[in-house]
Amino acid sequence: MPTEIEKKFLVKGTAWKGEIKGTKITQGYLLSNNLIMARVRVYGKKGYITLKGKRKGISRTEYEYEIPVREAKELLLYCEDRVLEKIRYKIPYKNEVFEVDEFLGINKGLVLAEIELKSEEQKFEKPHWLGKDVSQNKKYYNSNLVKSKLK
Repeated sequence: MPTEIEKKFLVKGTAWKGEIKGTKITQGYLLSNNLIMARVRVYGKKGYITLKGKRKGISRTEYEYEIPVREAKELLLYCEDRVLEKIRYKIPYKNEVFEVDEFLGINKGLVLAEIELKSEEQKFEKPHWLGKDVSQNKKYYNSNLVKSKLK
């Protein structure tokens, strides 16, 4: 069973940004409850559909499939007001890659960084621009950010 193990942090300042170009992501939620989340995403010029299971700590099952971008855009219409937009930057740091998301729309100004790990116990060096660990704070889950404004 494919598993996502992810830590999420608030980001301090803009020192992380440098000259790296980001990619726009539009993602919507077809379904989100305590057992499963179904998301559709347009990431640059590609489309994806993702199913994620219930969280256990910082882990959960994840099934993600590339789909034609045209179909992803059509599925986004079913998401109605459960859509968010962000710019994602992939920032290499000490043998790891942090994905930094700058949110647009109602959450403009919110910047979060994520790192995918191989195990919950994996150690990694934190760049100085990483702030508070919000991995298990539900208000920072993307599926909840479509519902309310955070900064």
